[in-house]
Amino acid sequence: MSRFDRYLLSQLLALFGFFALVLVAVYWVNRAVGLFDQLIGDGQSALVFLEFSILTLPNAIRLVLPVAAFAATVYVTNRLMQESELVVMQATGFSAFRLARPVLYFGLTVMVMQLVLTNVLVPASQRILSERSAEISRNVTARFLNAGQFMHPAAGVTLYIREISPNGELLDLFLADERAPGERAIHSARKAFLVRGETAPKLVMVNGSTQTLSREGDRLSVTRFADFTLDLAGLVPAGGAGRIALNAVPTRLLLEAGPETQAATGASLAQLLEEGHSRLAAPLLAVAAPLIGFAALMLGSFSRFGLWRQMALAVGLLIALQLVWTWAGSAAIAQASAWPALYLAPVAGLATAAGLLWQAQRPRRQRATA
Repeated sequence: MSRFDRYLLSQLLALFGFFALVLVAVYWVNRAVGLFDQLIGDGQSALVFLEFSILTLPNAIRLVLPVAAFAATVYVTNRLMQESELVVMQATGFSAFRLARPVLYFGLTVMVMQLVLTNVLVPASQRILSERSAEISRNVTARFLNAGQFMHPAAGVTLYIREISPNGELLDLFLADERAPGERAIHSARKAFLVRGETAPKLVMVNGSTQTLSREGDRLSVTRFADFTLDLAGLVPAGGAGRIALNAVPTRLLLEAGPETQAATGASLAQLLEEGHSRLAAPLLAVAAPLIGFAALMLGSFSRFGLWRQMALAVGLLIALQLVWTWAGSAAIAQASAWPALYLAPVAGLATAAGLLWQAQRPRRQRATA
């Protein structure tokens, strides 16, 4: 790597770190506000909020990397053009393609970072996040169990607990269930405790009774029990019934798209292929985005007013590239055989950058003077 390549690459990496930090902070703050309301409102501690916030960081970094790379390239290129450094390098015989070589190195570096994030860190963090979310959704005590007050965990359900012992026993429990249209059930027990079930916790009541009132015939039946187990599936959300999120599945399983993976995720063949190939195609955008920004600004020349038109062109091309990416994703989800369309946006971006670089190194015609 030549001295010029190292110099430009160092400038790009320094600005890339700054823009990435700012964008991740903005995204994380917006995400953290919703997490704070959700977790703290459900009775979770600040440590749980911090854990969930950290687990969302890999996905946030993955989303902002191409934008940060594009912004860093545009900023550095504009500054070097204003200070005539690139003009001097062109005067020494460097072509536009030669000047773009450190930008290519920079894009490949960002691509490797995004490949690791997309295929390793993000699925791992999402798996942990899904497991912790399922644990919290099954934690009924943290959601609505409070001693000494009437609670309504669901429509038509009233719950009262006199005391909760330090070891988790629910003392003197009262539970009224009016969800069934034809009857009303009242459960009472001297003692109760929660046990974990497959999809939702179960309430085990000891030394109590169940009173069932039939509304049609006004008939009341009383059943006394030594122990009785009540499934709380209707009171606690099941959280997808054990379904695995697509972003938590390893890339290899997504590309294979076997029947087991389809059953575990509840996704179709097209959805699995779209998710898997997008993890491979999206990092290529991290190469195309900075090259487009650099090539667009190379179309301009030194000006005291800056390269605003070239910057607008670069932003417009990036937006068009994102539109192509969105369309390709929709087409891949609609039809399983359309997954190659996901690679259209990166290929189009690289081709556009090459065309702009070729145009930038062509001799410019001087305006005719009278």
